[in-house]
Amino acid sequence: MRRLRFNGTGSGGGGCPGVHEDLDSGEVIVHGPPLTDPADLAQLQYLDDGEVAVVIPRNTLVDFGPRDETPRLINAEDEFGRLFETFHHTAWRLETRRRYASDEETEEWKQFDAGRPIDWDYDDDWCRNVRAQTAQGKRFERVRLVDSPATPGQLYLRSNAARNCAVGEDIRNLSRAEAEKLHLPDEDFWIFDSRLVARLTFDEDDNLTGAELITEPAAVNRYCQVRDAAWHYAVPYAQFEIDGT
Repeated sequence: MRRLRFNGTGSGGGGCPGVHEDLDSGEVIVHGPPLTDPADLAQLQYLDDGEVAVVIPRNTLVDFGPRDETPRLINAEDEFGRLFETFHHTAWRLETRRRYASDEETEEWKQFDAGRPIDWDYDDDWCRNVRAQTAQGKRFERVRLVDSPATPGQLYLRSNAARNCAVGEDIRNLSRAEAEKLHLPDEDFWIFDSRLVARLTFDEDDNLTGAELITEPAAVNRYCQVRDAAWHYAVPYAQFEIDGT
């Protein structure tokens, strides 16, 4: 079975015509109204038996046809961190992983792992920056996927959400089962101002190693569609019932 990704549609809402991409082969699949007039079909060259001609508006292919672009890699330190200071309007994240190794290196994790209340620092670099950016009207938003039962890392992040929301973020949860129904990608990424995507990269031990910067408009648009679907169905973290607590 092919692994198909929906790139987009140029219709006003009916979903046809549309463009999909085979994630393994790179082939493009289009669907739309068939070309049926015999006079029109007679003008087509190399239309073999079993092939069907469909009508696709030019803008659909221009907007949603895949393009070759090699994302620019940045490190997980200074370059990535600066993105959270230089964006203009919105910073939005989808978190899909079951574990983040960096969480387990903190004093807060030790408290969580020992079953003690977590003494969160509300004045670290992250919190200070979130307060500074949101004071200017900017938004920090996240959707975090949660398994059933939740992993220890996901339970830890539920407590973290209370701290982060207190300083200005808006964090919501979505079950992994619901995410799979919505065909959301199994990727961690940030979208900045709906124009730049930072797709996070991790090593085999769940350590963040850097990010791939994606700016090609059609590719960014696909991530924005994922954002809109995830945000619509996600539930504010305080209202989300986590299995395993």
